[in-house]
Amino acid sequence: MDSIKRYMRFVKPYRWLLIMTLFIGIVKFAIPLFLPWLVQVILDDILLGKGLSVEEKTRQLFMWIGISLVLFFVVRPPIEYYRQYFAQNLSNNILFDIRKGLYGHLQKLSLKYYANTRAGEVISRVINDVEQTKSFVMTGLMNLWLDLATIVIVIAIMFSMDVKLTIVSLIALPFYAFSVKYFFGRLRSLTRARSQALAGVQSYLHERVTGMSIIKSFTLERHEQAIFDETNGEFLNKALDHSRWNAKSFAVVNTITDIAPLLVIAYAGYQVIHGELTIGVMVAFYAYIERLYGPLRRLVSSSTTLTQSIASMDRMFELMDEQYDVEDKPGALELTDAKGKLAFQNVAFQYEKDGKTVLDNVDFTIEPGQTAAFVGMSGGGKSTIVSLIPRFYDAGEGAVKIDDKNVKDVTLRSLRSQIGIVLQDNILFSDSVKQNILMGKPDATEEEMIAAAKAANAHDFIMSLPEGYDTKVGERGVKLSGGQKQRVAIARVFLKNPPILVLDEATSALDLESEALIQESLDRLAHDRTTIIIAHRLSTITHADKIFVIEHGRVVEEGTHAELMQKQGAYYQLFQIQKLD
Repeated sequence: MDSIKRYMRFVKPYRWLLIMTLFIGIVKFAIPLFLPWLVQVILDDILLGKGLSVEEKTRQLFMWIGISLVLFFVVRPPIEYYRQYFAQNLSNNILFDIRKGLYGHLQKLSLKYYANTRAGEVISRVINDVEQTKSFVMTGLMNLWLDLATIVIVIAIMFSMDVKLTIVSLIALPFYAFSVKYFFGRLRSLTRARSQALAGVQSYLHERVTGMSIIKSFTLERHEQAIFDETNGEFLNKALDHSRWNAKSFAVVNTITDIAPLLVIAYAGYQVIHGELTIGVMVAFYAYIERLYGPLRRLVSSSTTLTQSIASMDRMFELMDEQYDVEDKPGALELTDAKGKLAFQNVAFQYEKDGKTVLDNVDFTIEPGQTAAFVGMSGGGKSTIVSLIPRFYDAGEGAVKIDDKNVKDVTLRSLRSQIGIVLQDNILFSDSVKQNILMGKPDATEEEMIAAAKAANAHDFIMSLPEGYDTKVGERGVKLSGGQKQRVAIARVFLKNPPILVLDEATSALDLESEALIQESLDRLAHDRTTIIIAHRLSTITHADKIFVIEHGRVVEEGTHAELMQKQGAYYQLFQIQKLD
């Protein structure tokens, strides 16, 4: 039960609220236990009481009813309210803390984790599994103990009324305990399998909904329906396995709990016939049997709920236990006011351990303020090089240095604050244009934000939008054209104003008009800062101070455009292929 111990760390800050909720809950559950005793008093002492006049019986009857009305209509409602309010307050605060911790953890995981894990799987654990653990708080930490407290109180009352009858009432308890242990031992693994299958359905839906344009353009509806039916069918099978075992457990346990009332009726009836027990005690005892085995039946249901919660805890903590591939080392320094010198020293890299070597002994230096371009065929390692600069991944061998400091020796936050990145397909969030630009500098003023948009040639088109800077751009910026998205992304980097700029195929997917506007803003952005460009079209990087040709993870040539053309080597061949000479 390691998961439960770990979960209790989130409960600990609210332990006094939990204790208060439990105390109020015990009072709330104890109040209804007054009714069977009231029935006994009315039957034995009033209705069947000897020596009392009709007027006296009527007076006592209404007196007890009056006391009961005060108890149930004045005392109990506020107790019920605060018990529910405190219970929900407690569970929701715990879930808030867990999701807060999980999101912080997700932001520390490297891109390697996200490359190997489906987004729907992560979302399922943070939303579904965390929500499922709420049942542990409500049931395992509260209702379970309240039911147990109710059982103890009921047994104590029953012993005070008749010891022998109480022992008869409890004959079924050992069989109940054994059946619960037997049936619910296996339910955890079945619940875990069901949750995993549900996460599979959610992951599949997440991917297909985001890629619906591909499904429609290739007329894959029937094909995708067949795959979804198979995935959904796997969940159905796991759910049915879970339901079958759950149904068996309820059938057996409920049968056992139904035996006890029959035994009580039989034995109590025998005692009444022989004058050893009053009718009032028999009726009260039967009512207390319901109060005893009602909580026991709820405990069966609680066992199912707790099993599901613990299985969800296991999955939640699996996510929490994911190791960080990239993190600050102890004593990491702050990198501030970087000049922009960048050096790779004999860098080697593989995405997977013992996998294909992506970079092999890469060695180069870029001086502050220089513009350097990396060119070569797709898959050569260009994008991998720029991913190592902000430590999206860590080099396996060698060193990546900024201003002669190994990037592994500085904090990730300070390192990435010195680098601005513009990609071919920049991600915008489904918020306003303003909020997307402010990601470059969240505390920027309105004037700074507008100045950045103007520098990125974005201000005019933004002002033409329905709500200007407050216009929502839709998921991944779907309401904007490719060129508009790119200019918003460039405005974001202008606002950040980093000393090092990375442009990864930033204009390759744009029309000529958009490309001209964006190239102008990129030239403005690259001024007086170290700029690394990955380009497919060589015509866009002929001005670069240094050009590096990458083939199969190695730097095979470097120099200016003129120098490399004169060599008539790999760069010259690429230039000829593009027919740009």
